[in-house]
Amino acid sequence: MSKPLSRRRFVQTSAVAVAGFPALVSCQNVNSRLQIAAVGVSNKGLSDVREVGSHPKAKFVAFCDIDTSRFGGADAAFPGTPHYADFREMYEKLGDTFDAVTVSTPDHMHALPALLAMRRRKHVYLQKPLTHSVAEARLLTEEASRMGVQTRMGNQIHSRTEYRTAVKLIQSGRIGKVKEVHSWHPNPGNRYTNLTGLPQLTAPLPKGLSWDLWLGVAQARPFAPDVYHPFKWRDWLEFGCGTLGDFGCHIYDPVFCALELTKPITIKADSVGVNDQTWCSAETITYVYPGTKYTAGNTITMTWHDGGRKPDAALAQLPKGKKLFDGGSMFIGTEGVLLLPHVGTPVLLPEEKYGTTLTPGEEARRKRALDKGEKVPAIRIADIKAEESLNHYHGWVDAALTGVECTDNFAYAGPLTEAVLLGTIASRFPGAELKWDADALRIANHKAANALVRKEYRDGWKV
Repeated sequence: MSKPLSRRRFVQTSAVAVAGFPALVSCQNVNSRLQIAAVGVSNKGLSDVREVGSHPKAKFVAFCDIDTSRFGGADAAFPGTPHYADFREMYEKLGDTFDAVTVSTPDHMHALPALLAMRRRKHVYLQKPLTHSVAEARLLTEEASRMGVQTRMGNQIHSRTEYRTAVKLIQSGRIGKVKEVHSWHPNPGNRYTNLTGLPQLTAPLPKGLSWDLWLGVAQARPFAPDVYHPFKWRDWLEFGCGTLGDFGCHIYDPVFCALELTKPITIKADSVGVNDQTWCSAETITYVYPGTKYTAGNTITMTWHDGGRKPDAALAQLPKGKKLFDGGSMFIGTEGVLLLPHVGTPVLLPEEKYGTTLTPGEEARRKRALDKGEKVPAIRIADIKAEESLNHYHGWVDAALTGVECTDNFAYAGPLTEAVLLGTIASRFPGAELKWDADALRIANHKAANALVRKEYRDGWKV
């Protein structure tokens, strides 16, 4: 089996395959079914199980969840699959009888199940953001390469026509060289709770919930009802990564891919609502990267906005009466602007140069059809045929069976996640310009920020 793409090889290959999709690599026998275990089978985990399991050569052989009340959907989809509460026990019991694992857990528990699976030479589909800390992202990237397994991050929009086409438009030079990029999402970082300190609530554990296994690598704290499990964990520094961590690996992905970004030089935040327990309420994160062949200068600035903040709409050269969409990206080029809604068709501006694309009604109908998996005609944008959508989940199964590597394997997703998580660190030190030394894996000029590149693990749960 061939090794995953290195970052350098990904960049070189994407220059040939315009939207960044690598050449085929012949590998192992494709007639056998892929035996898959799942860590986390509710909410997004259930979606991942259903989507991966719809591949005709995929077979789930075990389900793991720390809450026995959360198995219902997975059991309905794949009845008779054995249950486990502890993924470590599941791996040990299954031994050589499984080939791959999906990991769909809270962010703080992404790294360890993925790492231990790869050390058993299992292929891994891991939800975004890849990890909870920058150092974990680097570790998984290196481990995937060392073990030669096929990996993919759960940023499924990477495989859709909208993002693939945007990459093609940028790399074909339709707006010239890119001078700067803005990306944004409307949600605040702490959108699920108004807490900024530890809750004072006490309650018995719900039946079937193993709180110790849910905490995993995190530092111990009491269970509190409707605060962490099953969803509000995203707001907490100890468990989630806020809005930037939640949506950055989606919205930032076509920026990173199209411009072939590598590692930031500096990161600086303007953030409000900073506290020691939950993510801030609004932030603007400015990254400076080395320039690439797709950028206008020796450096390129990418700025992230959330919590109701957006870039200056005047930069977009919008037609009179039109406003910026709720979330997405704006590429400002030397010859024009590309607007990319979050899961929406790219728009080239000004209209007098590029013409109009889809009306809002046409766009909405097209999105509904794509969401249902229906075939829709390829559109043309500025004389460029749109890239087709691919099945993100099936692509990973195919990679495991054939060795045709995913374009967002850990060699790509690891550096992307590092960048996103450096932004989350910067948000905790508003106004400080952090200098990133990627080779040394350290923030060179800020001791407190550098301490957050790595994290402390609970006894018995070291990554």
